[in-house]
Amino acid sequence: MSADVTTEKPVARAPGGAVAPLLDGMRRNMRQYGMLIALGVIVALFAVWTGGDLLLPRNVSNLVLQNSYILILAIGMMIVIVAGHIDLSVGSITAFVGGVAAVFMVQYDLPWPVAVLLCLAIGAVAGAAQGYLIAYAGMPSFIVTLAGMLVFRGLTEVFLKGQTLGPFPEDLQQLANGFLPEVGPTTNYHNLTLLLGFLLIGVVIRQEVRSRRRQSEYALDVPPAGLFAVKLAALTASILIFTMLLASYKGAPVVLLILAALLVGFGFLMRNAVIGRHVYAIGGNLPAAKLSGVRDKKVTFLVFLNMGMLAALAGLVFAARFNAASPKAGLNFELEAIAAAFIGGASMSGGVGTVLGAIIGGLVLGVLNNGMNLVGIGSDFQQVIKGLVLLAAVGFDVWNKRRVGA
Repeated sequence: MSADVTTEKPVARAPGGAVAPLLDGMRRNMRQYGMLIALGVIVALFAVWTGGDLLLPRNVSNLVLQNSYILILAIGMMIVIVAGHIDLSVGSITAFVGGVAAVFMVQYDLPWPVAVLLCLAIGAVAGAAQGYLIAYAGMPSFIVTLAGMLVFRGLTEVFLKGQTLGPFPEDLQQLANGFLPEVGPTTNYHNLTLLLGFLLIGVVIRQEVRSRRRQSEYALDVPPAGLFAVKLAALTASILIFTMLLASYKGAPVVLLILAALLVGFGFLMRNAVIGRHVYAIGGNLPAAKLSGVRDKKVTFLVFLNMGMLAALAGLVFAARFNAASPKAGLNFELEAIAAAFIGGASMSGGVGTVLGAIIGGLVLGVLNNGMNLVGIGSDFQQVIKGLVLLAAVGFDVWNKRRVGA
């Protein structure tokens, strides 16, 4: 179920206007395409500003590795915000799970697969505890997760005793820093990455065509054929360029496959599964959802349990990337994840947002950070610029609601 489908009546067009249908379609689907266009503009701007350094294959791979844990958190945060809540504890849970993982693997020599499963379970329990207080005890999510932020930050200090602990096993380090192996004949490109890229193009085109056909069958509003063709061409070109850049270096990072699996899995759940439709329902209109038989408390509980598990996964990826667990890990990660969700199209009032939008929002922040570092902009001005970008994204959401309402 898509939260961005509009039901506006078609606008009368002047006869003979070939461009008018495209412009009208873009106006009616501005929320869907706005951030994609913004991401493309930001990439182009910094590509020119850095003399092409932004799009060097090595830098593109680093961009994926550096932002992987924020993108994982952004997926979960988007779902939390769609449900009409907020989670301020994810940065602290990230640090806490990283610290617990270090204690398990470094001090107690637990096999890393066992430690990973235990850490994911700990994250799920942490999220479930907060979800229970929010869903069944009726406490505000802001207060509960603010308390969680303090509690888990303190527990991180307790587990690590104020010290940095490492190193992690090499196999676990591959989770955050490794690349897919070389296969096939020797070429100038990474063959497995090329194969996965071409498969992804086919899957994306098939999914877009099926989605458009399904919306047409249910008499839902769909973009004009011209705009749809432009969208497919842009998606194909973007995936192809990204694939060629990765294949020109060491290939696709392992963590990119994890992100792809999360994107596909949670995207399917939010679009097609009953639980996804219920999340949109309780975020969009809680009283109506209750009257429709939606078990809002159970849905809210599961949303926070899922957020805790994703925070644990992000903590493992972060700790493995830096090969150590630190008491100061995860600082401001919750703010980055919240910003990525809102930049990616989430609404403050809930009920609106997509998993893909969270990824796009996280990439916007990641490209901004990377590009500003490459051109030498100081950290002080970087914070100002990111704040203005977030403000512009929320302002766009407010303007779009007023435009649709009018």
